[in-house]
Amino acid sequence: MRWDQIDVPWWLPTWTAFVGILMGLMAGYLLINLLERRRAGRAQLDSTRILSDARKDAEHILKEARLKAQDMQIQAQQDFERETREQRDELRMLEARIMRRAANLDRKLSMLEKKEEKLEQQQEELNDRKSQMEARQLELEQLISTKKAELGKIASLSQEEARAQLTRILDEEIRADAGVLIRHIQDEAKETAEKKAREIIAGAIQRYAASQVSDMSTSSVPLPNEEMKGRIIGREGRNIRALEAATGVDILIDDTPEVVVVSGFDPLRREIARVTLERLIADGRIHPSRIEDTARKVTEEVEEIVRESGEAAVFELGLQGVDPELIHTLGRLKYRYSFAQNVLQHSIEMAHLMAMMAAELGLDVNIAKRVGLFHDIGKALDHKVEGGHATIGADLLRKYGEQPVVVNAVGAHHGDIEPESIYATLVEAADAMSAGRPGARAETTQIYLKRLTDLENIASSFRGVEKSYAIQAGREIRVIVEPSKIDDNQALQMARNITKQIEHDLQYPGQIKVTVIRETRCVEYAK
Repeated sequence: MRWDQIDVPWWLPTWTAFVGILMGLMAGYLLINLLERRRAGRAQLDSTRILSDARKDAEHILKEARLKAQDMQIQAQQDFERETREQRDELRMLEARIMRRAANLDRKLSMLEKKEEKLEQQQEELNDRKSQMEARQLELEQLISTKKAELGKIASLSQEEARAQLTRILDEEIRADAGVLIRHIQDEAKETAEKKAREIIAGAIQRYAASQVSDMSTSSVPLPNEEMKGRIIGREGRNIRALEAATGVDILIDDTPEVVVVSGFDPLRREIARVTLERLIADGRIHPSRIEDTARKVTEEVEEIVRESGEAAVFELGLQGVDPELIHTLGRLKYRYSFAQNVLQHSIEMAHLMAMMAAELGLDVNIAKRVGLFHDIGKALDHKVEGGHATIGADLLRKYGEQPVVVNAVGAHHGDIEPESIYATLVEAADAMSAGRPGARAETTQIYLKRLTDLENIASSFRGVEKSYAIQAGREIRVIVEPSKIDDNQALQMARNITKQIEHDLQYPGQIKVTVIRETRCVEYAK
């Protein structure tokens, strides 16, 4: 601590000065006495003057000391009061801050206490639930073990067999629920769509009643006699080799009497070979040069027929702006058959059906005709290009500048790509109508019988089926189930499962109707 910071009483300076003066007076007095002794006369005079001056000085010093002491006292008092006020303000601020902190601490402490109580309650609840769950788990385990033991005793089943049986029961329950849901969804959809769809389709079928001619091209050429086979073969086989080279097909001569078989993937080449062979047989002159000339002339004639057929189809439908290459490719379908149905005639029929349905729905009739006419154009090239005929046809139409909506509908009519317009749905419906009409398509007896047998085998493979019958030339199969094993919901689910199995396993034209019949007959006899 410094000296200027020590609190000095107000009287201390005065008394200090006073004591100092007294000591000075005493010293002066002694000095005067000493001087008086030495200087007798002069000292007396000087002592009086010195005493007088000393008194004046003492009074003056005393006065100044008193004033200075008063000033120091006032300044010290003011400093003390100012420091006191500052300390008091600081204490008030600290007190207020401490009070705020104390309030916050109290509030936080209260919140923590509440949270702690809540956590304790939750922990108690969790502990109670845990104990309850453990008790229930223990009860369930005991019950399961008891039931397993009882089930094993009653049914003589192992754990794996019981699990399989339980899985089967659950599967049946889930299938039943799924059947109810499927039926509900189907009923809602049918309420709004079935009536209008039937009206449109029935109207289109009634308005377009074209005759179906089974103009199926054969792969065999009749011979007037057996001697003609040798002339067709020629010396060392040169005639048959020349014929195969000129037409691009295979000529098969076997033991079948008076018949020559023409084999080839290209229907146009097969037609050229057939006509060439018929003309050679009629003319009787068969040698390599004659074969080449005849094949060349027939090729030109058939190409002209192809072009005229394509132009006739486009003209019949009133289409404009069709590329000449597309017309030529379309004409090639005249010699393409699908289940004995001529593909060009089928395409023209499709265009008419599409136009009628599009007019009923307020769609663009011209676009509908193009989709219907070109939907199978890929079949004219599917023996040359890899891929499905729908994709091949879409690529061909895109190449020759057809509209994107036509390209998409053609490519999507067998599900190869995603449909982007209603025309893709219409072409599927029209295709099913055209192919499914009675007499539209034919197939061999062997294939027909095999398809009927496969249909019945697929239906009979499902659990609960009592009998199954393929009717309507294989376009419908009726399945009779045991009512004690299959309920109504399971019957609906079975119909859907049989449909999916048929779609996956069989190849067939048109569509096949699956009818599941469940009935309960109660018979009593009155005697």
